[in-house]
Amino acid sequence: MNKRVETELFKKKYQNKCPHLCRKQMINFMIDCLHLLFPQMGNTHYKNQEELEQKISSLKEDLKFIYKCLSKEIESPAEICFSSIDEFFESLLDIEEVLAADANFMADEDPASKGVNEVIICYPGFFAICIHRIAHFFYQKQIPLFPRILSEYAHERTGIDIHPGAKIASPFFIDHGTGIVIGETTQIGKFCKIYQGVTLGALSVEKNLSGVKRHPTIEDHCLLYANATILGGETVIGRNSVIGGNVWITKSIPENSQAYRKQGFEIRPKDV
Repeated sequence: MNKRVETELFKKKYQNKCPHLCRKQMINFMIDCLHLLFPQMGNTHYKNQEELEQKISSLKEDLKFIYKCLSKEIESPAEICFSSIDEFFESLLDIEEVLAADANFMADEDPASKGVNEVIICYPGFFAICIHRIAHFFYQKQIPLFPRILSEYAHERTGIDIHPGAKIASPFFIDHGTGIVIGETTQIGKFCKIYQGVTLGALSVEKNLSGVKRHPTIEDHCLLYANATILGGETVIGRNSVIGGNVWITKSIPENSQAYRKQGFEIRPKDV
């Protein structure tokens, strides 16, 4: 490769800060925020208020750097609202309160749980919803790429795929979690529990449906068992309903319902 080509490649790919160059900073920022909210997740401890304030100031600078990286992804850098930086840190206590409710709900509902600290430190479902609630904030502010990078990091770590646009009320419980898919326009009410392999998806993936409600609504106090598939933007699972394992649903279910798949099996003596 000659010198001119190398120079042009550098200018195009590396001279301007590209989003892939600050992906690590994005993930580290999110992890630092979680450790700020739940110190038991990490090893950082602050001796006094001053140290804590210095950390928050440092995180604000990190977020500014991330925004500058992302400014290349939109037509005008002015479209990124830097005022959302202060707004995010002002909302951290609210996010912590919501996540604490999630953690307590998981601890109360899971017979295998030994307490809230175990949920916070160990549960992949809690980790995934933590990242989602942070990513959702930036999604609502229309910050490009950042929320999706966060949600895909959670996907990599846990096998739980939650689009940052999904609206998930609190408290919320993901049990086991592996293989769960929750689409962009999904809406989930309070006190819902979802098991592994559940898909809340769209009936169609045509590009012209972008911006259209294409994923289901799950109302309050619903329980979705393993590998249930619920599809469609007009599909509503009514409150207090139970959806059994391996059920395929494309139409609304009234409240206080049970939906399950009838299947038989036979037990007979083993040949000796």
